[in-house]
Amino acid sequence: MKTLLCLLCMMLASAVSAAEHDFADISQQDLTAAIAAKTVIVIDVNGTDSFKDGHIPTAIDFEAKASHLADNLPSDKHALIVAYCGSPECPAWKQAASAVAALGYTNVKHFVGGISGWEKSGAPVEK
Repeated sequence: MKTLLCLLCMMLASAVSAAEHDFADISQQDLTAAIAAKTVIVIDVNGTDSFKDGHIPTAIDFEAKASHLADNLPSDKHALIVAYCGSPECPAWKQAASAVAALGYTNVKHFVGGISGWEKSGAPVEK
C-alpha cells in the first residue's frame, strides 16, 4: 500500500510539473531562420531509428542524449530550444520540452509540424 501511494504521488508530481509549463509554438519560417542564424537548439523526440532516417538539420537525438541532456545545451538559460516529434498529433515533444524547462531553460518552444510537416514542405533533412 505504501509503495502504491508513493507511485501515485510521483505520477501526480510529474503531471503537475508538466502542467506548470506552457510552451509556445514556433513557425517553420521562424525555426528555419533560427537554424540558419545558429541561434537555436533543436531536439528531435522521434527515437533514434527515426532520427537516423532523417531529422531537422542541427537537431539532437533526445532518446540518445536524454541521460546527459544538459551537456548538449548552451549555458545561456534564455537560449531558444525547440522540441518536435512526428506530426501535429504527436505529444512526445512535451517530454523533451519539460526536461529542458526542468533544467532552467526559459525559451522553450514547440515545432507543431514535426518531422512529417517539415518533410512535406520540401525542407531539407539531415541523416
